[in-house]
Amino acid sequence: MNLFSRGIRNAFRNVIRTSSIIIILALSIGLSIAMLAAKQAVQDKIATVKQSVGNTVNISPAGFRGFEGGGTALTSDQLAKVSKVSHVISVTQMLSDRLDSNTTNLQSAIEAGQLGQRFGPGSSDTQPQLPTTDSSSSSPGTGTNTITRSFTPPVTITGTNNLSTTAAFNGNSAKITSGATINASSDENVALVGKALAEKNNLSVGSTFTAYNTTITVKGIYDTGTTFGNGGVVVPLATLQRLSSQSGAVTSATATIDSLDNLATATTAIKSALGSDADVSNSQDVASQTVEPLESVKKISVFSLVGAVAAGAVIILLTMMMIVRERKREIGVMKAIGASNAKIMGQFIVEALTLTILGLLVGTLVGIAAASPITKTLVTNSTTSSQSQQFGGGPMGAPGSNAGSRPVGGPAFRSIQQTSRQTLQNISASVGGSTLALGAGLAMLIAILGSAVPAYIISTIKPAEAMRSE
Repeated sequence: MNLFSRGIRNAFRNVIRTSSIIIILALSIGLSIAMLAAKQAVQDKIATVKQSVGNTVNISPAGFRGFEGGGTALTSDQLAKVSKVSHVISVTQMLSDRLDSNTTNLQSAIEAGQLGQRFGPGSSDTQPQLPTTDSSSSSPGTGTNTITRSFTPPVTITGTNNLSTTAAFNGNSAKITSGATINASSDENVALVGKALAEKNNLSVGSTFTAYNTTITVKGIYDTGTTFGNGGVVVPLATLQRLSSQSGAVTSATATIDSLDNLATATTAIKSALGSDADVSNSQDVASQTVEPLESVKKISVFSLVGAVAAGAVIILLTMMMIVRERKREIGVMKAIGASNAKIMGQFIVEALTLTILGLLVGTLVGIAAASPITKTLVTNSTTSSQSQQFGGGPMGAPGSNAGSRPVGGPAFRSIQQTSRQTLQNISASVGGSTLALGAGLAMLIAILGSAVPAYIISTIKPAEAMRSE
């Protein structure tokens, strides 16, 4: 007991020095705990991201893109093969169609505007001057007529077997603002209607409208936060297949993979299963960009942890060497009266442990307070750096940028980007029991490493030499 009590008392022989050492150690240990918490938080987030962000495979008929292109619709039977592919946990099937004045009594909530009139059917054309029944104006001396036709965008109706993904809402997250959702696996004549379309047609929950000469009941109103997304209708897949006389037809599908790590393998297997009948793609690059800053933070936290532990060990080492040097005569006297090397070394080790434990107590408070801010700062800086590298630090398309080689648009990309931002913003580090236990272990490691050299020096001191040196 004398060894322990003497070691503890010796730690407070110089109060100013002890206080300074404890503060410096507390910062070192606090940083170690904060880095441990950051590493754990980021590691957990990486696992979550790999299971939720960018782990989807987009499937469409070969040559088909929205309502552009051509091709032949896929079938539910073909997509059943996709469900059997390893690592595929679900397949969302969709069928999209357009409702116009011939197939519905709904009025479109989307104004054609300049772009709609330009790109839609019946857009403005400049043609050689010919007899025409359209309203036109002739430019004197040009021999041409500018023919302007009016275009009203149709209402997009989507049938889906799964409402839990954003694909059914044009890649946007949707929330039900009134009413309730529908059973996507049913064959009922029910629908979810976009907020803007509902307002345009004075629809509310329980109202009805006609489509394909059939009365459909509004079960809920949804809001995606976008003008286009709020102008559509969503119904069960089987319902739209029946009403539009497209039995078993599917115009797009999304396969969800169990982890980002298996995305490439699953994509290859899906391509093999569907052959030339489908265009298959994924967002591997985009999803990897989400994980990339998190991996950077993980590496930084590991390096910082090692640096903090090394710094703490050096502090204890230099402190104990200084103390040994100051007490060289005292050590010589203790050896002269019969104290063993083990007892003397034990006394100094207890002193080092005392300083380290006090540093640990204060450092724990520092680590708890600093863990979350440090983690968020690291993530923010890494994300900013990653985005800067992605777009070359300048305008898209400018020299040095990668805009021409990366996907920068489309509902799927925007959905993943939005989820990525939310994922990175939602990281929060907390110091739990396991982190504190590791922090305490690191503190003990600091004390042991810092005491090793001084202990060896003590063992080499000879009483006679120690007495003469004074």
